[in-house]
Amino acid sequence: MRYNQVKDLIAWVEGYHGQLADQYRAKAAAAESERLQMVLTYLADHETRMQAGLRAVFDEEHEKRDVLETWFDDPSDFPQPPQLEHLADKPLGNSIDAVMKTAIEANRSLEALYRHRANRAVIEPEAEFFNALAEGHNAELRRIVASIEELQGV
Repeated sequence: MRYNQVKDLIAWVEGYHGQLADQYRAKAAAAESERLQMVLTYLADHETRMQAGLRAVFDEEHEKRDVLETWFDDPSDFPQPPQLEHLADKPLGNSIDAVMKTAIEANRSLEALYRHRANRAVIEPEAEFFNALAEGHNAELRRIVASIEELQGV
């Protein structure tokens, strides 16, 4: 669909984080390696926190709640949620490196989506909202990589 509201995109991304969390948890339950289980559990918990953070934006008291009602026009010249859904369905692999590659790809894709929306924003509050989400994803990615590198050293 060409015309959307910010809330539709945020609701989709919230669900996407939940889908990733479920995928990581299922893979952790089936993993034979204790370290791989730890990494997958860490990623599942991370995705659950990201999901909860986006869900909180929908609270009436949230300072950015008004931005959710903003409409935007997207002529589909940028990867949209169906391409991101494909990432969530992608096999995670059976090694920490393969799982990390998938997690990094998913985070970078979401960050790119947020930056795209910030660059196409018509009003400043929308640009600020998406820039903040992009920066948050960038910081989270650095934290994930550092934490998993630490887990690999255990």
